[in-house]
Amino acid sequence: MSGVQFGTSGARGLVSSMSDEVCYAYAQAFLRAVPSAADTVVLGHDLRSSSPAIAAACARAVRDAGKQALFVGALPTPAIAYYAAMQGAPAIVVTGSHIPFDRNGIKFYRADGEISKQNEQAMLDADVDTAALATDVAATSLPAATGQSAEAYVQRYLDMFGDQVLAGMRIAIYEHSSVARDILRTILEALGASVLTLGRTDEFVPIDTEAVRTEDIERAARWAQAHTFDAIVSTDGDADRPLIGDEQGRWLRGDIVGILCSQYLAADYVVTPVSSNTAVERCAQFKDVIRTRIGSPYVIAGMEQAAAAHGKDAIVAGYEANGGFLLGSDIARNGVVLKALPTRDAVLPIVAVLGLARERGCRVSEVARDLPPRFTASDRLQDFATDLSRDLIALLAEEPAQANLLLAPQSGQLAKVDTTDGLRVTFTNGDIVHLRPSGNAPELRCYAEASSQEAAEALCQACLARIAETAHTSHA
Repeated sequence: MSGVQFGTSGARGLVSSMSDEVCYAYAQAFLRAVPSAADTVVLGHDLRSSSPAIAAACARAVRDAGKQALFVGALPTPAIAYYAAMQGAPAIVVTGSHIPFDRNGIKFYRADGEISKQNEQAMLDADVDTAALATDVAATSLPAATGQSAEAYVQRYLDMFGDQVLAGMRIAIYEHSSVARDILRTILEALGASVLTLGRTDEFVPIDTEAVRTEDIERAARWAQAHTFDAIVSTDGDADRPLIGDEQGRWLRGDIVGILCSQYLAADYVVTPVSSNTAVERCAQFKDVIRTRIGSPYVIAGMEQAAAAHGKDAIVAGYEANGGFLLGSDIARNGVVLKALPTRDAVLPIVAVLGLARERGCRVSEVARDLPPRFTASDRLQDFATDLSRDLIALLAEEPAQANLLLAPQSGQLAKVDTTDGLRVTFTNGDIVHLRPSGNAPELRCYAEASSQEAAEALCQACLARIAETAHTSHA
């Protein structure tokens, strides 16, 4: 076993485990198990220092499969997926998204979007042959990058929203090491905004939009005091998850961003994982809300089912608690069509939230004021073994009294237990606590929901503290 395995989205592992042979094998398995008639495979990567070498191994597999690698360079994952769909070709994206620097990953796309869980299993079952790697893969040089994919991604938003949708707005971009840091500025300026860039670095920053680091919370607040802007925006490393802050530098929760984006696009049917804020049902603005397991493949499957059930005229959208937004239907407005992009995207929700604020004539801090008062918080225990997480969840599912004491003893009795993905418990006072092991790293994630932001954050932190103390005591 290589230690590289599929998580919620893509194959990931320690960089030290992602040898040329392992990466070549994964790419070869994809090309064999998910066949395409296209002669080309679109290939790109993020800004991690380990990514170009992994991309070279994948390019070698493409070449040995008798196809041509159409290299697009360092670009956002959704931009690469969008360009691949335009070309009618599959795509391979080398990225570890938001996970720590010592790890990386590979995402795989059919011409019509992300591979499914069934495709993943077919890849794992595929026979692969690495004999062709007798020569050093480092000798395989990546071809020159085409700029057409970046241009197509910019034009996607300019065509749909026009050059005045953000006119008069001043937007700060927290650039860090995001692969979108240049193209995001291009898009926002093309849509009429003036842009201030902040925090650019060549060192990789593991931005997790579900568990924003304390230093990034404090940094945004300081920037808001030092500069004047209407909003501050950023993304995770591969730019499929947005981070959107208001004029005071306060970051919005990703699942609230998903609701706002769904409203802006006038979605009929919304698909979202079980971990997302229940305000999406309580706002009563959608014909139906479909809940799934956590992970974009499950959201995509839910969107496909909704589209099949409700016809081509229904607008189907999906989002995750991390803010990544998936468009399951083409949307036509004023003679222009925004094509479906059934993979996580950071740019669409950024444009939607900013456009919604401008449309309503309010500040970004006020754009969610009409939503039901439900607030969420999330965090994780790092270096918490996956097996330990699963054992804990199984125990709590079987022992309601112990779950009550460990998760939220102050929230009343257990009213509902949901094991769709991990353990999600609703208490009699309306509080919700949800535990699940991360699909990408040895971490135990906790999601909490309550009637105020302070209560949600306290609920999340207290739960994780009790679990950490219990784990420490049991191993003492």
